[in-house]
Amino acid sequence: MTSVEEPAHNGGRIRDAARTRAEILDVATKEFARAGLAGARVDEIAALTRTTKRMIYYYFGGKEQLFTAVLERAYTVIRQAEQDLDVEHLDPVAAIRRLAELTFDHHEAHPDFIRLVSIENIHEAEHIAGSEQLGRIGSPALEVIHRILESGRKSGLFTADVDAVDLHAMISSFCFFRVANRHTFGALFGRDLTAPDQREHYRTMLGDMVIAYLTADRTA
Repeated sequence: MTSVEEPAHNGGRIRDAARTRAEILDVATKEFARAGLAGARVDEIAALTRTTKRMIYYYFGGKEQLFTAVLERAYTVIRQAEQDLDVEHLDPVAAIRRLAELTFDHHEAHPDFIRLVSIENIHEAEHIAGSEQLGRIGSPALEVIHRILESGRKSGLFTADVDAVDLHAMISSFCFFRVANRHTFGALFGRDLTAPDQREHYRTMLGDMVIAYLTADRTA
């Protein structure tokens, strides 16, 4: 008799296994984002899914491996969005603004991603460093940024001596801070960085800052 912990070989059961894994990852994402790696409990994750703690261990190996799988999926989502970004038809200024907007929109729409990255930084990126998948996934955004920077410099529009990684960090910093620090910033300064009526203001400001830096007159 086949146990529920054994791998499925027919199409229907493989699809069921894929759905089960996806459901576990959905719930685990929320639990890790809410309680952190130390605070999250596999028992609680199992209770919130249609599975068991034993099944979770079968699929993922343990809580640490489950957290790694959650991170892998979270990064895959943004990497896919970067992969799908089409800016080849835009001039360099419009292209870099569109890329900045993509990061802005993603970080706003995925606050759990921000929390997970914050948690992983507390753990000094040990799970990311140990993940073969994340080591292979790269960042399509860096390739896009590199091409945009090259085009902008050749056309004389961009004057900044900056590489793709530094510019990616500049864009990500604003987008990440806006979501990660909204509560402390609001408590200290009385301003909600994620207020809906200020969304376009900050979205535009990000693009303006990046473009101003890239096109500044450095002869003065």
